[in-house]
Amino acid sequence: MELDFERCYRAVDSRDQRFDGWFYTGITTTGIYCRPSCPATTPKRQNVRFYPSAAAAQRAGLRACRRCRPDAAPGSPEWNVRADIVGRAMRLIADGVVDRAGVPGLAGRLGYTERHLHRMLVAEVGAGPLALARAQRAQTARILVETTDLGLAEIAFAAGFGSVRQFNDTIREVYAVAPSQLRDAARRSAGTGSRRASGTTVGGGVSGPTASAVPGGSNGTPGTIALRLAYRAPLHADALLDFLALRAVPGIEEVEAGSYRRGLRLPNGPAEIAMTPMPGYVAATLRLADVRDLAPAVARCRRLFDLDADPEAVDGVLGADPAFAEAVAKEPGIRVPRAVDGFEMAVRAIVGQQVSVAGARTVLARLAAAVDTDAPTAPARDADPPGRVDRLDPTAVPTDSAVKPAGSTAGPAGSTAEAAGPAGLRAFPTAEEVLALPDSAFGMPAARRATIRALAEAVAAGDLDLDPGADRAELVDRLTALPGIGAWTAGYVAMRAIGDPDVFLPTDLGVRRGAAALGLPDDPLSLDAYAGRWRPWRSYAVIRLWRAE
Repeated sequence: MELDFERCYRAVDSRDQRFDGWFYTGITTTGIYCRPSCPATTPKRQNVRFYPSAAAAQRAGLRACRRCRPDAAPGSPEWNVRADIVGRAMRLIADGVVDRAGVPGLAGRLGYTERHLHRMLVAEVGAGPLALARAQRAQTARILVETTDLGLAEIAFAAGFGSVRQFNDTIREVYAVAPSQLRDAARRSAGTGSRRASGTTVGGGVSGPTASAVPGGSNGTPGTIALRLAYRAPLHADALLDFLALRAVPGIEEVEAGSYRRGLRLPNGPAEIAMTPMPGYVAATLRLADVRDLAPAVARCRRLFDLDADPEAVDGVLGADPAFAEAVAKEPGIRVPRAVDGFEMAVRAIVGQQVSVAGARTVLARLAAAVDTDAPTAPARDADPPGRVDRLDPTAVPTDSAVKPAGSTAGPAGSTAEAAGPAGLRAFPTAEEVLALPDSAFGMPAARRATIRALAEAVAAGDLDLDPGADRAELVDRLTALPGIGAWTAGYVAMRAIGDPDVFLPTDLGVRRGAAALGLPDDPLSLDAYAGRWRPWRSYAVIRLWRAE
């Protein structure tokens, strides 16, 4: 990736927060790297180097600035937009695929050799997959060190390190202090009441989630970690929550008092999340059955709320159209609500093909409730093997820790019953669980039931990839090859499940009604042609047209 020195230096000199996460500033005289908005004195030009990722800066021998916490910057929006191999790789690394399956697993998912993938990543982001994953591990470990009372050895394995020595060496190299010193400094700050919000950027600082630890940690709830998720302003929180509330499936998710809560299934166990938009950040509370799932949990929270988007770029394109100008000025920062589970989103799309939103919620709730809560849930396909830190050890964490043993729940380990959190929210059924249901559990026409079964069979067999790193064009082709899935369903899944920012749904009734309300053509062919001016942000145009309906 080519970084224009003059443009980058101007951003640093003006401390422009809009560029946080886009690039990192290395200062050769001090040996540190910072975010562009670092409040420190602007370094001299001859002492500055710019890097496309935190991992690239670490590879150059630089450590993270303790003042601006560059790993707490929002992730680069570029990796959400790009559909090429590098963009897909960055999204998968952010979700922890390298930690779970290694570089061979990542390369296999993408269909390239390890050597070629390494070359492409180094050329684009200045670091290979191992270096990117290492940066993510270091930042995840720092959050656990500073916000929990877990033993340092437990944290080492929970963050994905192969040994305690590797953990110690990496923390010293990245932060220039030992792990115990990080913990002592955080406790001293908390004791004085002036503790800074510290952060971790999952995915090497160029993609994936960014989280900052909240002083106090757990709010007294067993098994929780409280974090602050950074985003680029503006964020239209009301529009985001309204969209999710309208489609919330009882028993799976809920929106109440300005907060969104849901159950989900992570690679190593069930979890429950609660997200509350605040000025400048989203307050997130994560209840994890396994602390190794911290990085993928934060990545999915960020993906769900579209927190790595660049709203100024999106609104700049859409606001240039007179049809959207007033709405953009009135409601800046509209996001595309995405998904924590690709299979769930695909089932939602199929169920919603010819029924109202309220009707789809009823059908989905009935389908989820039909799963036998006493039957073991199939483990995630890329779950870690047994060993090391399988669960939080109740004897290792004091009762006032920021991370506490998960609350006791009936049912065998990994069961759907165990996935229920304090609010009684469960993860959506897996493809295997849906396949095991009788026909009477579906509550829909036989043809639509057959479509869902065909989808579940393809996902269970590994023939259909609905993860954020999936190839977008290939996904649409594979979906439309299934019986009962057309362009609208495939487009909806691409927009929300894998985060394609440039999907348009010209045949959607809500889109056409919204277009008519704004004085735009409402027949599908003319509207589709007109929407070309909204590239590459047509998914955001869809959300605005739905709001205009």
